[in-house]
Amino acid sequence: MSLLSIENIHTYYGNIHALKGVSLNVEKGEIVTLIGANGAGKTTTLRTISGLLKPREGKVTFNGEDLAKYKSHEVIYKGICMVPEGRGIFARLTVTENLEMGAYSRTDKTEIQNNMEKAFTIFPRLKERRTQVAGTLSGGEQQMLAMGRALMSNPNVLLLDEPSMGLAPVLVELIFDTIQDINKSGTTILLVEQNALMALGIASRGYVLQTGQIVLSDSAENLKKNPTVQKAYLGME
Repeated sequence: MSLLSIENIHTYYGNIHALKGVSLNVEKGEIVTLIGANGAGKTTTLRTISGLLKPREGKVTFNGEDLAKYKSHEVIYKGICMVPEGRGIFARLTVTENLEMGAYSRTDKTEIQNNMEKAFTIFPRLKERRTQVAGTLSGGEQQMLAMGRALMSNPNVLLLDEPSMGLAPVLVELIFDTIQDINKSGTTILLVEQNALMALGIASRGYVLQTGQIVLSDSAENLKKNPTVQKAYLGME
């Protein structure tokens, strides 16, 4: 049984059929990436998993349990947390206050403090800026904060939506190194990323999404060698 599984998902925005029978699975301890062009349905997939969107057909299961009956904040209680595209930090709160917001569902104060220290260990730059108002951070620092805030919920599965968007190349390297570190510490990751080469470089497996349908799934290594993937997503002719 997979840790996270979505089966034959059909998700709509009004009358727009955004996901057309998407199925994928993520095993415990994996980094799995979902790649595709803009508008393919990658973010919609993450939003469906996290309960922000409800599918008309199909189901999302976590540890074998159907998540359909849970609201999005209850999905976080279950152990799935999403870092949204665009980061979504609380710009007027400090770094520390943003991290504390990530633990709003928890009451174990000692463990919350331990998680805070862990976030500062993973992102030392945040520790240096812990009293700084989040809206004044650089783009890279805001991405670190969004990821650190998600980790404060102590998730089993982290959903990452375009973590490298808008970042300088040196920061992209840092963010991807950090994603690997988070995974090595025991968090399973489903990664949506426009930079397909970087994503396939750290993932064990990948899915290719095209106009709301999975058109390819394979090991990351095989996807990097696939001529269609190379031409469409890796910039190779």
